Amino acid sequence: MNQTAPSRLPLYDATAEAASGVVIERYSTSFGLASRLLTKHTREHIRNVYALVRVADEVVDGPATEAGLDHELARTVLDELESDTERAIALGFSVNPVVHAFARTARVTGFGPELTRPFFASMRMDLDRTEHDQESFDRYVYGSAEVVGLMCLRAFVYRAGRPTFDDAVLVDGARALGAAFQKVNFLRDLHADFEVLGRSYFPGVDLRTFDEATKDRLVADVQADLDRAAVTVRLLPADARNAVGLAHALFQELNDRIAVTPAHRLITTRVRVPNPVKARLAAQVLAGRAPLRSHATHHRTGGAA
Repeated sequence: MNQTAPSRLPLYDATAEAASGVVIERYSTSFGLASRLLTKHTREHIRNVYALVRVADEVVDGPATEAGLDHELARTVLDELESDTERAIALGFSVNPVVHAFARTARVTGFGPELTRPFFASMRMDLDRTEHDQESFDRYVYGSAEVVGLMCLRAFVYRAGRPTFDDAVLVDGARALGAAFQKVNFLRDLHADFEVLGRSYFPGVDLRTFDEATKDRLVADVQADLDRAAVTVRLLPADARNAVGLAHALFQELNDRIAVTPAHRLITTRVRVPNPVKARLAAQVLAGRAPLRSHATHHRTGGAA
């Protein structure tokens, strides 16, 4: 009697997703903490998205260069990663476990090149540009961060009975949260981006003349994005609300700490949220007591962050 061999694809799927989980746990303690509040199914999809984002980022942010790749070879590797990603989304398979896991999420939750192509375009900008004007900055933030927010939104709502994902409030909030995350990271990494990578992301901002007024303007811009995103958090399905709420709270805390860090220190110090504060914020979110916007007053105190 003929017997059909058992499928090995579920094993490969699980292995690929486990690999993506390792990438995130190694690279981001804050993200790892927030993602633990998701249900297992949703958490896997979000990790799959962020793992590919992180791998692509490493092609342009140091490790590839440290391994001996020059500018053009790094571009070739990034192009190949994008091609592999699109092929995997179309076919459902990649020999790269991180790409395979990402493609599985894209196929299941319903997104494709309309979101991945802007992302890889922004990654290429890191190879080409050292400074941005407002147009290129907006385009960079959209591709590097806002589309990631839209990918995550697909993962959050695709099982929630919505036939499409073009709800204006949800889309605006997802983009705003992604933009806020990116801009906060730019503020945290001003020194490293400028001195190590030779980049200046914020249009017209020169570290040699970076002052309190400039810092306050950038903090206010981030706060506007965080406030827009807060509306979306309340509308998300229950299994995503706490996790996104915690991520929002963590970046709100970062923005508040940046706001009270003197400008001259911000360009030499990377602001962090201590682990006990992260734990307190997580407890507040779980208890339903974490505010979805800052009530802090952004005045200069001269104190340490």
